[in-house]
Amino acid sequence: MTNFDFLGKAKFFVPLSAALMLASVLSMVFIGLRGGIDFTGGTQFTVFFSQPVSTEEIRSLLAQIPASGVDLARSQIQDIQGRNGKIITIPLDVETHQELVNAVEKALKDYPATTEVSRTSIGSQVSRELVNKTWQAILIALLAILVYISLRFRLRYAVGAIVALIHDVLIALGVFSVFRVEINLPVIAAFLTIVGYSLNDTIVIFDRVRENLKLMKKAPIYDVINRSVNQSLSRTINTSLTTFIPVVILFALGGPVLRGFALALLIGVIVGTYSSMYVANPILYWWTKAAEKAKGRA
Repeated sequence: MTNFDFLGKAKFFVPLSAALMLASVLSMVFIGLRGGIDFTGGTQFTVFFSQPVSTEEIRSLLAQIPASGVDLARSQIQDIQGRNGKIITIPLDVETHQELVNAVEKALKDYPATTEVSRTSIGSQVSRELVNKTWQAILIALLAILVYISLRFRLRYAVGAIVALIHDVLIALGVFSVFRVEINLPVIAAFLTIVGYSLNDTIVIFDRVRENLKLMKKAPIYDVINRSVNQSLSRTINTSLTTFIPVVILFALGGPVLRGFALALLIGVIVGTYSSMYVANPILYWWTKAAEKAKGRA
């Protein structure tokens, strides 16, 4: 078993985590998040061609379509792996821009190399409802986690776990904001996976802390937490590495459609492992020390 002083390093890593969280919030405020068609509303065309067609040719075609106030040439265009096809996403929904959407569809169908065109539309009202439900689901999940861990452990454990989860998701959102990576439904699923992954790692350590508190009744809480993290370290590293390897492969070879999903998981594995040791445990330690001082004054 290793004997690293994890809590001793918290004085360096906790300010680092706080700085990263602040930077992520500032990035989201001043740069913003790039919502996908699922959240912004719009129209997505899937187009197949009889021969290879470059992205520049499609942008040139879109630029020729008269569109007041909208630069269609800047629409998102993705290649379809293994086929002569493109996925073209324009920020226009049928509800308010039906004529323009129809004009884009006609231009794509009339392109000489086009063999097939299909269209998927998401209205702005549906997008707003989806955003609201997403936030509701996240808040309900966090509240349920808080209540469950409080019942199974104690409130101080639950607060440490929730802060670690918020830390992980905020940093992931910050990366998506800085690099302008699109956030869509698969990415939201990846964020929820991050929550589950990080929480699982944190709970394993907390369970070991609870066991060691019974075995080391006279030991300071500092030593109990450090010993618990060291006892769980090999499991944490092995789990993280076995998860990290397929996620890296998915990120490298998954193509543009899965790139955002894989990136969120990649960040989550790294940050989730880190926060289990350097965010959740320091909070548990400081809360316990404060409770002991308050009890001593009573």
